[in-house]
Amino acid sequence: MTPQSTFDNAIQIRPASLADEAIVYDFLCALEETTLDQTTFNTIYRQNLANSSIHYLVAEQYGEVLGFVSCHVQYLLHHGGKVGEIQELYVRPDVRNQRIGQKLVAALNALAIRENFVNLEVTTNQKRLDTIRFYERESFKKTHIKLVKTIQH
Repeated sequence: MTPQSTFDNAIQIRPASLADEAIVYDFLCALEETTLDQTTFNTIYRQNLANSSIHYLVAEQYGEVLGFVSCHVQYLLHHGGKVGEIQELYVRPDVRNQRIGQKLVAALNALAIRENFVNLEVTTNQKRLDTIRFYERESFKKTHIKLVKTIQH
């Protein structure tokens, strides 16, 4: 067995829990390159954990969380069925390029098949070229342009 296959076998994908809240917060702050409001984050995290239309998964090795993915599911009229959208995917920089992101996406793909999704979608910032290449390797296709308007309060 190669060192890589030993590493791969040690990675477990499991549903995130309340115990993962702090590490997921750290991951999302790193992903967004900002410090998120922790109180707001914790409230949303806990609400979403209780929502059966939102799936949070973590990649774990020997009790240490290495990555996180979230998928929000909804029935969309224009797709004629259930669509899952990856909202966040993060793998710790020190363990990237070791197929952890691939395992997280594969777990979502298995969920999508099991729950009869029509599509699994993702949107990423166009500046994240490595991320775009990753999703293309995972069989995602560029099919849409997303426009975003920030609401001024």
